[in-house]
Amino acid sequence: MIVIHHNPDCGTSRNVLEIIRKAGEEHVVIDYLREGWTRPQLLALFAAAGLTPRTALRTTKSPAAELGLLGEDVPQETILAAMLEHPVLVNRPLVASPKGVRLCRPSEAVLDLLPRLPDGPLFKEDGQMIVNERGERVG
Repeated sequence: MIVIHHNPDCGTSRNVLEIIRKAGEEHVVIDYLREGWTRPQLLALFAAAGLTPRTALRTTKSPAAELGLLGEDVPQETILAAMLEHPVLVNRPLVASPKGVRLCRPSEAVLDLLPRLPDGPLFKEDGQMIVNERGERVG
């Protein structure tokens, strides 16, 4: 089972979800903007993905700057607390599979979490090929 923490308005997140679907993998989609996060959930995801609140912080198209979270002196705990209050601050998509957890930026990073590659050719929304017609990863 694959779990994707998804934002339907994000092109990268849509690309990742489409790759998972085309691979034919059973999956669960969590709209984290609607459902929000819990502290244990975020801490577990970050630990499994090798992230910290700072490295998982979405700095563009988010209120990170307005909330004063971009300075190097901002404590990790402050960033985490802000993420719980403002789910959009967490960079996405975060994907969990039996092969691990990863922040899938760029979207083709999800290929490492799949048991098999989807049939090709497969393209991202921007037209970039990521799996060729022979079912081989490109790039």
